Amino acid sequence: MAFGFSPNYQEEYLLRNLYKEQFLVIAIDAAKKLEWNISKVNDKGFIAYTNFSMSSVSERVSLVIEDSAALIKSECVGNQLIDYGKNKRNVNNLVLTVDELKTPLDLDLLAQKYEELKPTFSVEGNEVLAKQPLSGKDKFFGFFSIFKPVEGYFVTPILININIAVFLLMVASGVNFFLPTTDSLLAWGANFKPLTLAGEWWRLITCCFLHIGILHLLLNMYALAYIGILLEPYLGRVKFISAYMLTGVISSVASLWWHDLIISAGASGAIFGMYGVFLALLSTNIIDKAKRKPLLTSIMIFVFYNLANGMKGGIDNAAHVGGLLSGLVMGFAFIPSIKKPDERGLKLTILSLLTIAVIATSYFVYTKTPNDIGVYDNRMNEFGYLEKQALSIYGLPQTSPNDTVLYYIREKGIKNWNKNIELLDSVDKLNLPDLLHKRDSKLIKYCKLRLKAFEIMYKAVKENTTQYQDSINIYNTEIKKALDSLKVSS
Repeated sequence: MAFGFSPNYQEEYLLRNLYKEQFLVIAIDAAKKLEWNISKVNDKGFIAYTNFSMSSVSERVSLVIEDSAALIKSECVGNQLIDYGKNKRNVNNLVLTVDELKTPLDLDLLAQKYEELKPTFSVEGNEVLAKQPLSGKDKFFGFFSIFKPVEGYFVTPILININIAVFLLMVASGVNFFLPTTDSLLAWGANFKPLTLAGEWWRLITCCFLHIGILHLLLNMYALAYIGILLEPYLGRVKFISAYMLTGVISSVASLWWHDLIISAGASGAIFGMYGVFLALLSTNIIDKAKRKPLLTSIMIFVFYNLANGMKGGIDNAAHVGGLLSGLVMGFAFIPSIKKPDERGLKLTILSLLTIAVIATSYFVYTKTPNDIGVYDNRMNEFGYLEKQALSIYGLPQTSPNDTVLYYIREKGIKNWNKNIELLDSVDKLNLPDLLHKRDSKLIKYCKLRLKAFEIMYKAVKENTTQYQDSINIYNTEIKKALDSLKVSS
C-alpha cells in the first residue's frame, strides 16, 4: 500500500536511583506541567497528546518503563510527514521537565500520588503501550518460482524482482529495514508534492518502486504476484507492463493532486491499477463465466478492504483510487485488442493513445497544481537568511566604530526587516493551512517590533546618547514575548 509516513523520535531515560512508581508519578507531573493531555495510564507508563502545533494536529507521546529505564517516544498523529524536529523537542522537553521535578524528592508525597493514580490505570493502556489464486497454479513450483519468469508469468516476476532489488539496495545503503526515515525515502525518490512540483517530476515514477519497510514490500509483492498470475496471461507482456507503468504514474499524479504534505511510496497504486484492469475484464466474456464470480468476489474484497483500510489515515488512498480508476479505463480500452490478438496494429494504436492520454493528463495536473507549500518553504528559507543578516550586528565587536555600527543597523538590519515584512505579506496570500497564516501574523508582528527597535538603536548611535535605552528595553521585552509566542505555536 502507498503509505504516508509519520515521523517519530524515541529516547531511553535511565531511572538511576528512582523506583518505577516514583518515576511514573514524576513523569506524569512533568507531562501535566507541559500542558499535555494524558490519555491512558498504567503501572508501566502512559500515553499523552501534545497541544495543536504548526506542523500537525498533535503528537502522541508514550512512555514505557522497563526495569531500570524508560523508553520515551513521540510520534505524529494522522498523516503528517514532516515534523520539523517537533518529536525530538517533545522528548527533550519531557526529559528536562522530569529532571527539574526530581529535586527535591518528597518520597511520602510521591507514594501518595501513586496511590491516587492506581484507580486511573487502564487495561487498554497495556495493549497500546506493549501493535490461492483460482487459476495459474501451475506457474508456481515452490517459493522461488514466484521470482522466475515463465511463459504467461513473465513480466510479473521481473517487476517483483526489481522492487525487491531496490529495497535491498536501500537497506545496503543504510536505510532502516523495518521503518525507513522520511529523509531516506525522499533521497531514494518518494513522491512529495513540494519537491515533485519543484522540477523533480521523476518522483512520479521512482516512488512506484520504493517501499516503506519489509512488511510494506511483502504485502505489495504478494498482491502483485496474485494479480499477475491471474491477469498477465490475458494481457500478454507488452500490455501488462504498459498498464502497470501507466496506472502507476496516474496513481502518483492523483496523490500529487490530492495531498500537500504526504510522502508517498509503494507499488500499490500500480497494483490497484492492475486490479482495475482485471475488474474491467471480469465484466466481459473474455474470462470464463464459471471463474468470473469467485474471481470478482476475490478482487472486490481486496479492493474494498484496502480502500476502507485506507480511510483510517496514514495510507495514500488517493494513489489507490487513481490507480484503480485508471486501470478500469485501460482495461476497457484493452478489450478490443484482447478479443483480436492477431491484429498487432490495433494493440499498438490502443497503447499509443493510452500513453499519450496519460502523459497529457500528467502534464496538465503537474503544471496546473499549485505548489503553495513548496513556495512557502522556499520563502521561509529566504526569511531565515534575511533575519540572520539583520541580526549580524550583534556579532560586531564592542569596539567597532560608530560608522560601522550605523552601517550594520541601516543596511543589514532596517533594510532586511523591511524586506521580511514584505516577504511575509506576499506569503500570506498563498493558499496555506490556517495555522501557517496565524504564524505569519505573529512573524509580521515580530519583524515590526525588530524594525522599531533598530530604528531607535540607529538614532541612539547616531546621536551618541543613552536617552533612548528605556525605549529599546521595552521593545526588547515585546520581542521576547513575540518569540515565546512563536515557540508555543511551532
